[in-house]
Amino acid sequence: MSKVQVKKVVVAYSGGLDTSVIIPWLKENYECEVVAFVADVGQGAEELVGIEEKAIASGASECYVVDLKEELVKDYIYPTLKTGAYYEGKYLLGTSMARPVIAKAQVEVARKVGADALAHGCTGKGNDQVRFEGAFAALAPDLHVIAPWREWDLVSREECLDYLAARNIPCAASLTKIYSRDANAWHISTEGGVLESTWNAPNADCWAWTIDPEQAPNEAEYVTLKVKKGEVVAVDGKELSPYQALVALNEKGVKHGVGRIDIVENRLVGMKSRGCYETPGGTIMMEALRAVEQLVLDKASFEFREEIGIKASHLVYDGRWFTPLRKSVFAAADALAEDINGEVVIKLYKGQATATQKRSENSLYSEEFATFGADEVYDQSHAGGFIRLYSLASRIRALNEAKK
Repeated sequence: MSKVQVKKVVVAYSGGLDTSVIIPWLKENYECEVVAFVADVGQGAEELVGIEEKAIASGASECYVVDLKEELVKDYIYPTLKTGAYYEGKYLLGTSMARPVIAKAQVEVARKVGADALAHGCTGKGNDQVRFEGAFAALAPDLHVIAPWREWDLVSREECLDYLAARNIPCAASLTKIYSRDANAWHISTEGGVLESTWNAPNADCWAWTIDPEQAPNEAEYVTLKVKKGEVVAVDGKELSPYQALVALNEKGVKHGVGRIDIVENRLVGMKSRGCYETPGGTIMMEALRAVEQLVLDKASFEFREEIGIKASHLVYDGRWFTPLRKSVFAAADALAEDINGEVVIKLYKGQATATQKRSENSLYSEEFATFGADEVYDQSHAGGFIRLYSLASRIRALNEAKK
């Protein structure tokens, strides 16, 4: 029996094995009412079929399914894209960006039903426990947080299945599950199985969405994206909401094997982990936004945006969404994105998304100045004085060394 007494707890429920066990475990160990909360973040309609019935069958008193797809893309993914954030140079933060919107909605359900506790199914080894509990601390510090994986003595899928069987609780899970997967509108991640050895190449089963680039069409496809203030607002001339634009680009990217990465990353808790990530539409969006930036941002601004991107990637990855620092960094990205308007043509071919054409009304690129031919706007003799002043400190240092 836990020392903390709770009357009603809202648990983040996925319908999988872990959260199916958590509901009866909470009722037995905390003697409380359990309300299931399901976040629809675009993981796929098949994942949500019958999920309310599953939650009730597991012992939940009620189940709330909340549609967060548009909010996720509009208020979390798009602002992060403006920063240019790639975690450790490659990862587009698919899981990381979804956690704060899920946690926020979970708190809202808890307030609605009058709960005094929140629960999640994150293990004690991962990043998600920090992301959820960091959000809970910022949004609902008065609510108690229960993390069953840090409390119970269940250590394997076999034990979890036995636990449910002993209580006659139905569950579609089996012992044959090899990989751990997490999906939302932005991406799908795959961990475990053959990927646990870094000397094993990923096999076909490690990829869930995208076609093998080698099997992708032999002819390239071109897609045009319209960008306004650092956000994709239209695809192939059709204005779309953020979520709709992502769905459209996912469909195109999947066909061409775009957005696959296989990385070993540094988890926040200290260990390294390996995962295969697929972010087809997001990879296309990122290529388009960076292409417009190349036209619009001057050297110093572009350098600062790169710094913002690195900082933002760690803030989002580390679960610091609801913090003043994250707001400040993203405000700077918003300011830089004010003039990021334009159109980009992206070539999709054999796993690659490449910007082939780009234009912007705010472009600083000038053919007159950049030409290798004759021009009437640039006096090359001016460069000598600039270089002399630019290198003045080096010149003085060398003169000092000569005097010594």
